[in-house]
Amino acid sequence: MRPDNFAGANFGLRSEPQDVGLRAIDIKELYDKLADLTRDELRKIVIVPLGERLEQGAKYLDLQHLERGEFVATADMVSDEDHYYVPKNQTDYVVWNRLKQLGNQVRLKESERPGG
Repeated sequence: MRPDNFAGANFGLRSEPQDVGLRAIDIKELYDKLADLTRDELRKIVIVPLGERLEQGAKYLDLQHLERGEFVATADMVSDEDHYYVPKNQTDYVVWNRLKQLGNQVRLKESERPGG
């Protein structure tokens, strides 16, 4: 009766993380934003596929909005064309921390703006 009744729930056949192959290195518009990372590090960054639900309670970064920092997903969140979500549970610890540092650098640059 309610097809989305269990949308975002973390159980069933798809409860294991899926690595479908889309990586940060495949998205040219991210090159400038992630210029501090090596090509090998870019290859390690898995992007949640367009239209896929984020895992409720899991931590993510949005490569489009690194300045927002790490966040915890809710059951209703779905990857769309305005975001490049990176799941923490599929990201190397060192790379994750470097991405968070890049977000902090963006925040610092924003706070240096006049009137900001």
